[in-house]
Amino acid sequence: MKIERFEDLECWKHARILTGLVYDLCETKPLGRDGRLRDQVTGAAISVMNNIAEGFGSQSNSEFKRFLGYARRSVSEVQSCLYVASDRKFVASEEFHSAYEQSEVTRKVIDGLLRYLRTKRTQLTKRT
Repeated sequence: MKIERFEDLECWKHARILTGLVYDLCETKPLGRDGRLRDQVTGAAISVMNNIAEGFGSQSNSEFKRFLGYARRSVSEVQSCLYVASDRKFVASEEFHSAYEQSEVTRKVIDGLLRYLRTKRTQLTKRT
């Protein structure tokens, strides 16, 4: 598959799913009533998506890798927030595990792209 847009990246697709899960948790659960935690976890989830997109739009693989690192760190932030939500009983165990598993999948796909970019001297795609 040719990658021409950030939407073509598997890691961005997984980050989008993660963001949807996080928002679903915040819509109807007690988590949504804790404004600070809600804003933190949704912001971190959005940051995963946005850093992947922003990095893809950069002019070099070096810069892209830097933004993928930011996205990876934002995944960790989502995971930490999920633990807070679980510890406070804001989310059920199944919901926690579902969102956490999606965050792990997202991180692994980001890591795979980082490994690929480290081995390639050419651009992932031609950027203008």
